[in-house]
Amino acid sequence: MERAKRKKFVRYAEGAELYSMGLTKFQELAKDAKACYKINQLVLVNLDVIDEYLETFRITEDSFYK
Repeated sequence: MERAKRKKFVRYAEGAELYSMGLTKFQELAKDAKACYKINQLVLVNLDVIDEYLETFRITEDSFYK
C-alpha cells in the first residue's frame, strides 16, 4: 500500500493482515516496538513506528543472500 494513502493507526487484526503475519506475532511486534496507543479498551498501533522498528532487523550480510 502506498505510504501516502495508508492509515497511520490500525487495530491489531488489520495490522497483522497488512504485514502478513499472525495476530499474536503482530501484537508482540507492536509491543516490542512500543507502537501501541491505548484508549479505554481500544488499542491502536502506529504503523510508522512499526516500520522503523522492522528496519532494525534488516539483514545486510552478503553471506545470507548466497
